Amino acid sequence: MSTKKHFICLLVILGMFFALSASAESAEPVSTAQDLIERSVISYAAYGKRDQGALDLLAKADPDKYEKWNRIMDLWAAPVTVNATLPDNLPKDDTLCLTALGFQLNPDGTMRDELIERLKVLKAAAEQYPNAIIVCTGGGTAADEPSATEAGRMAQWLQENGVDPARIYVEDKSITTAQNAIYTFDILSEKCPQVNQIAIISSDYHIATGILLFGAESILRDSAITVDSNASWHAPSGTLSAMFQAGALIELSGDMKTAFEIYYETYDIHELPPLNR
Repeated sequence: MSTKKHFICLLVILGMFFALSASAESAEPVSTAQDLIERSVISYAAYGKRDQGALDLLAKADPDKYEKWNRIMDLWAAPVTVNATLPDNLPKDDTLCLTALGFQLNPDGTMRDELIERLKVLKAAAEQYPNAIIVCTGGGTAADEPSATEAGRMAQWLQENGVDPARIYVEDKSITTAQNAIYTFDILSEKCPQVNQIAIISSDYHIATGILLFGAESILRDSAITVDSNASWHAPSGTLSAMFQAGALIELSGDMKTAFEIYYETYDIHELPPLNR
């Protein structure tokens, strides 16, 4: 997308919430909690600072959502240290989950080089923590091979490279990083309730987004799971904008329509197969 088009898109998205901004001075909240959450998230992505007016109104409209989204905004603002390898002080048992984020497959269903590089980082982490469970994430993103999934190909590669299949869980329904978080927490809740810590494995530019979204999902679920560490492959290129992160947080909040509008306008996902909305 050209700079001009991106700027116009940003103005359109912000314009969606202009009326809400005008209501911030009112003594009585006139917007729904969802409106206020989205206004807060989009404002932070656009300007890099918290919309305290929206949060104050959210506190009146829904104190529980205010408490959670205030914590999510704190998480978003916190600096993230991106690591090449995991630290040595993580749990040595199966309370640790190594969560690997997927990457779009080639049209024929084979893995792109970037995903293979992420898997090499994951394999090293799995050897460093041999009792940790592993969740591979990512659904079907191969344009010409609908049976292939990112997580399925990842799990196959790990097994072929000596990782015990009993440790590996496959999350193959997701198409976005937000869905990676949602469905991974579903798996942990149902099959691995002992897990209390997640380490994110991905490319370096993707780590901050992964930590934000998995941390936000933990907050929204009132989960005791923390997302405290990461290991990454240093990608030669790749970025994820703050506005893309905003779309992902809005997806976690339950508004798929607005989330995908933001995805399509701020990030090139048009090569993907049709998205489940």
